[in-house]
Amino acid sequence: MPAASEPAAGGVPWAEVGAVAAGGAIGGGARAAVDLLMAHEPGAWAWSTLAVNWTGCLLMGALMTVLALRRPRTRLLRPFLGAGVLGGFTTFSTHTADALAMAVAGAVPVALGYLAATLLGGLAAVWAGAAAAERLWGRPSAAGGSGRRT
Repeated sequence: MPAASEPAAGGVPWAEVGAVAAGGAIGGGARAAVDLLMAHEPGAWAWSTLAVNWTGCLLMGALMTVLALRRPRTRLLRPFLGAGVLGGFTTFSTHTADALAMAVAGAVPVALGYLAATLLGGLAAVWAGAAAAERLWGRPSAAGGSGRRT
């Protein structure tokens, strides 16, 4: 019998689907809270969306680095935190809708700047998160240890 996180032959890994769904509820709820706290007018610069996307990228960079270094025993941590929590927290569709609203409102240069800021800031945030996690936890050792520097 396969483990809970492994699909039966040709089946769906339901434990991973459940982990992503549970994490997505948490991440989506957190994003909704940020949107309420940082509300903006349609067509205006959407700081809340930019904030969740940059924060999500920073955390994703750190998460993927830590998981690569620590290799947790559970297969559900990555889908829960990565695709679930952070996937639910960040949003590509909202950032493109925000940019479209800016363009429709006549602020095409602002919309293009917003798209560029999201992309470039996101890339920088992933790199910064990965670099910070690597500094905190070190590189994996050849013997398979944590690699944490002392």
